[in-house]
Amino acid sequence: MIEINGKTRTCGIIGNPVEHTMSPVIHNALSEMMGINMTYVPFHVKEGQLEAAVKGAYGLNILGMNVTVPYKSDVIAQLAEIDSLAEKIGAVNTLVRTEGGYKGYNTDMTGLLRAMKSDGVNIEGEEVIILGAGGVGRAVAFLCAANGADKVHLLNRSVEKAEYVASEVNKALGTECVEAMPLSDYQKLLTGAENRYVVIQCTSVGLSPNVNDVVIEDGDFYHYIAFGYDLIYSPWETQFMKNVAANGGMAFNGLKMLLYQALDAFELWNGCKVSDENAQKIYQKLQENVRK
Repeated sequence: MIEINGKTRTCGIIGNPVEHTMSPVIHNALSEMMGINMTYVPFHVKEGQLEAAVKGAYGLNILGMNVTVPYKSDVIAQLAEIDSLAEKIGAVNTLVRTEGGYKGYNTDMTGLLRAMKSDGVNIEGEEVIILGAGGVGRAVAFLCAANGADKVHLLNRSVEKAEYVASEVNKALGTECVEAMPLSDYQKLLTGAENRYVVIQCTSVGLSPNVNDVVIEDGDFYHYIAFGYDLIYSPWETQFMKNVAANGGMAFNGLKMLLYQALDAFELWNGCKVSDENAQKIYQKLQENVRK
């Protein structure tokens, strides 16, 4: 156990709600493993209190913060500086203390990229289907386009929202590879498809208690998935993942993304590198928590 003393640095997570977070499990275990005198706690920031929370954290000499829903975009206005990737994505989930304020980063997306690479999934030159054009879908579309995906099909119930997100991502990256489609037109991607897709599920569909729900129910769709990522990690195996696996694809949940976004943040705060061995130990601890 880390002994709390006068030299202990504090980090934490702000959100509304925040009581469900697993981030303290990751960061406090890492601090103990690596002998770093840091503790990590959740901060429930109620509506209208974000500015006060960020200024207060800085005034209290807090080393760094994670940011979760609903503040990932709103927090940008409170930053002294923002990393170029986070600025283009339009969302921040990690604050790093600098002279005069916090600098914002998006380790959600660097974490997802690390997770995919660790699973042997490479999106360069691949066709990707993204289900959902909300905040997560937007960030994932940016990630895929920025890392060499040949084509990114952004499917959403509201095609207007998907078109807006696609145009923003294409403009930011100087590309035309992100294509918006209404969710109901998914069959157009199956007709004459030569390769199987990487599909990333970015909606909340499948969360408890509706664990049998999927965005696309048509079984034919799952024949065309080589790698399926559901960014949900509880339940451990969503219905989307079951459908992918039943049709010969490889299915993954979002727990490794949670792990690696946290590792990226921890490394930014402490100027260190987390070993693969320690990363695996933390991942096992997370699995135990999720699968209880």
